Amino acid sequence: MKATSISISALTWLAAIAIPLQAGAQTLPRYFVTDLGPAGNPFSQAAWLNRSGVVSGVDTASDGTSHAILWFQDMLLDISKPGLGGPNSSAGAINEFAQVIGSAETATKDPNHENFCGFGTGSQCSTFLWQYGVMTALPTLRGVDGHFGTNSGWGQINNLGVVAGFAENSNRDPECPGKVAVNGIGPQVLDFEPVLWGPEPGQIQQLPTLPGDSVGLATGINDLGQVVGISGRCGNTVLPGFFAGPHAVFWDTDGSVHDLGNLGGSVNPSLLGVGNAAAAINNQGQVTGLSALQGNYSMHPFLWTKEKGMLDLGVLTGDFVGAGLSINNKGEIVGASISYPGPSSGNPRAFLWSEGGMNDLNALVQPDAPLYLLTACSINDRGEIIGFGVTSGGDIHGFLAIPNHTAGGQTGAAASAAAIAPKLSDDARRLLLQHLRFGGFGAAPNQ
Repeated sequence: MKATSISISALTWLAAIAIPLQAGAQTLPRYFVTDLGPAGNPFSQAAWLNRSGVVSGVDTASDGTSHAILWFQDMLLDISKPGLGGPNSSAGAINEFAQVIGSAETATKDPNHENFCGFGTGSQCSTFLWQYGVMTALPTLRGVDGHFGTNSGWGQINNLGVVAGFAENSNRDPECPGKVAVNGIGPQVLDFEPVLWGPEPGQIQQLPTLPGDSVGLATGINDLGQVVGISGRCGNTVLPGFFAGPHAVFWDTDGSVHDLGNLGGSVNPSLLGVGNAAAAINNQGQVTGLSALQGNYSMHPFLWTKEKGMLDLGVLTGDFVGAGLSINNKGEIVGASISYPGPSSGNPRAFLWSEGGMNDLNALVQPDAPLYLLTACSINDRGEIIGFGVTSGGDIHGFLAIPNHTAGGQTGAAASAAAIAPKLSDDARRLLLQHLRFGGFGAAPNQ
């Protein structure tokens, strides 16, 4: 990956504005962390959990393929077979009724070689809905020539069974990057649009983009039907993983689209993850995501509310960039804070943000925790958190962190002073960049 040169003055300025919001005296719970495994597996990622404690995600099978899986208590269920005909799949969001969405390859080769879902096999990739043990592909959009698009991607499913995501049409866009993007996805050929699927089988609705924009992604939806995501153009909007675009947007229940603003910057497609994206919305209409700072060299997690607009949440002390990935109905936010120079080679650590401020989740777990927590992907209303971390042996595994409010907590200030994150091995970083999608560095449940 090509290194990016930044002047000393720019670094000084960026370091100054990277100071997180000061944590107050709020008492935070202790968390008991479980390694979801499977034991001996080099990679698994927990992407989502519902209020009942069912966790969805992906692991690596013995033949090297990716399988969509569910965890519940001590059980692991592989839901990848028979799938949609292809070898790879990953489970994403899950609602209270155990409806699961995710991505799965089909048996058909992609005629445009887009590598839309990042599995790298050349197959078409579809968003699926899994329920009652059956995996069903969700439709794509028609283009101006009357044909359907090839691929689609997921964002979230609400408790009414409505799925937010994005789907290709058959329109060939000369602005699309005809090369592999900085996150390894592409080359992109066709336009992709924000969509809602359901609640009835086969239903698909295209959402509008901002005036002047041509593509978009719907990444989060609440139970009221409010949706958040990205609006942009094919040349400046990066698909998962590590998605980013020029505009973080909100679609209200009447279908109208609104720009949420930014923290001073726009998208920089040459830097991994730098841009504006709304990742999740809770039932109070509070939104979290990431936004580029002035200069377009870094991004911070944000909290957006209708009353106050976009608030910069900062990053953990000493870090450079970050992203808010999940927000529950209490307004608690989790995500990742990453050291310089960012996702390409920096070291991530999971954070928990509440009204008391930004806190390193690693400072709140049991002393003998089986993982160092790299990214927190989802938090439910019980305060349970899932994501992925690194084991002492260098494997990447999903985790479940359960709060214990009676164990004696820490103040926010103390929780910000966690141990220094371990340097990731080359093998661990390779696995992260190969498997991690930003729909799973991605959005959030609203249970």
